[in-house]
Amino acid sequence: MIKNIKRDTLNFILEVSKSTVPREFAGLLRAEKETIIEVLILPGTTSTEVSAVLHLYMLPNMRITGTVHSHPTPNIKPSQADLQLFVRTGNCHIIVGAPYTTNSWACYNKNGTKHELKIT
Repeated sequence: MIKNIKRDTLNFILEVSKSTVPREFAGLLRAEKETIIEVLILPGTTSTEVSAVLHLYMLPNMRITGTVHSHPTPNIKPSQADLQLFVRTGNCHIIVGAPYTTNSWACYNKNGTKHELKIT
């Protein structure tokens, strides 16, 4: 079970999310033991003002913990499309929203239930 996220990894997520506004940002999460340590960007990922599409056929041959993506608004609740992705890619999914600070993100399990992560 994932319990933590590295501060540098979270800062990267927040900065790249902020820099892509008004488009959404999307990536994959990789963890070691109980801590998210890295964000992977898949080739061919497309991004618009209303969605970001990960091309999972480009998934590298490694264990993926889950996904991360941004919303261009403060709403960080998963949409139906988010929930459909969650069940296909791990059990730890981060959504960040405006204003892209350490207070504007949340983690969810594959069922869309909020899951707390400690910043380490």
